[in-house]
Amino acid sequence: MASDTFTHPFATVPRMRYRIVHTTNFSYSEAVPLCQNEVHLKPRDTLRQTCSSHRLEIKPAAHSLEECRDYFGNNLQFFTIQDRHEELTVTSHCSVRLAASELTRPSPTGAWQHVVTRLREGPPAEHWDVRQFAFDSPLVTATPELAAFAAPSFPQGRPWLDGVLDLMGRIYSGFTFDPTATSISTPLSTVLQMKRGVCQDFAHLQIGCLRALGLPARYVSGYLLTSPPPGKPRLVGADASHAWLSAWCPEYGWIDFDPTNNVVPSLGHITVAWGRDYSDVCPIQGVFIGGGQHSMRVSVDVEAIGD
Repeated sequence: MASDTFTHPFATVPRMRYRIVHTTNFSYSEAVPLCQNEVHLKPRDTLRQTCSSHRLEIKPAAHSLEECRDYFGNNLQFFTIQDRHEELTVTSHCSVRLAASELTRPSPTGAWQHVVTRLREGPPAEHWDVRQFAFDSPLVTATPELAAFAAPSFPQGRPWLDGVLDLMGRIYSGFTFDPTATSISTPLSTVLQMKRGVCQDFAHLQIGCLRALGLPARYVSGYLLTSPPPGKPRLVGADASHAWLSAWCPEYGWIDFDPTNNVVPSLGHITVAWGRDYSDVCPIQGVFIGGGQHSMRVSVDVEAIGD
């Protein structure tokens, strides 16, 4: 089975520990007598990352709270509230230890077409867990326009890694981060036309481009450690949920790429979950009875606490 991410032995790379508090608050104009929710808020363990502790705080108190693994191996929690409430607050407290990624410019990978050929013509059982990420998903449909956008980064015979890095750089330089431009339901064709969006859009865009060429890619949700402007204090709660992607090649397995920031994620990116797209790893979603109009506020605090 392919490794989760490319890394050197932990003993040779820097490490960091983080304390993360993620609070989601829902306010309702009318009382809610019953709600059921599922959350992807507990960071998963990977070759580079260990979640040493996690606690979910729910107000009002949940009548039931269960935990399991979803289809992709992510930590998934379910809870039910049966008391009438006009406000719901879900706070995730966790501690994570992370080792840096050593990917700078490793030995050249094979031509990108070889990855496509290996997946299409290899034995059916080979890389079955990778193949699923080469197909369309609910929020990412490979289209000719996505293939056309990706084409300049993937000329015939270009090494896979060079192509993926070039595509990431083109998205970073050619698109504007604009939190008002899109919603989670905005089609990729619109994002491509407007050249504006947020991290989810840019991750979906690069995933769609890679899949349009037959290359597997998956969506990653997590947290990004942000730095305040020079001379400004660090604001508690002002950090961000973030999204990036992983792409796969035979030489190195899954490697992370962040087109929003044009970087290969390392010590500043904490992974929570991965799936085909955002719909597989939404931080919190569910159903409720009543409630009238409602609003949501999110606060994230990522604190580095040494190694």
